[in-house]
Amino acid sequence: MEKMKEKMIKAYLAQAEQIIGKRTPAEIAHDDAVVACLEMGLPIEAALANAAQKHPSETLSWDASNIGDIAAHYDYLKEHAQILRTIGKRK
Repeated sequence: MEKMKEKMIKAYLAQAEQIIGKRTPAEIAHDDAVVACLEMGLPIEAALANAAQKHPSETLSWDASNIGDIAAHYDYLKEHAQILRTIGKRK
């Protein structure tokens, strides 16, 4: 049973890496700041503004035409962070 669990986790992590893509440490820090704000209940616009203050070099440009796509991306990252915490791969 443990081998199956490990195999499923490995498959999930590989799929998530394909979806998220390669990111620099600065991009990860920015994304983590956005996710932290979303987890506190802030709307995506406020989360992006907060992350931009902390990580100005990674500030995203957004407007009404793309905020939905950006929100969906960060919703995925928020769920991914929760999964990582559940499986013990991250704080």
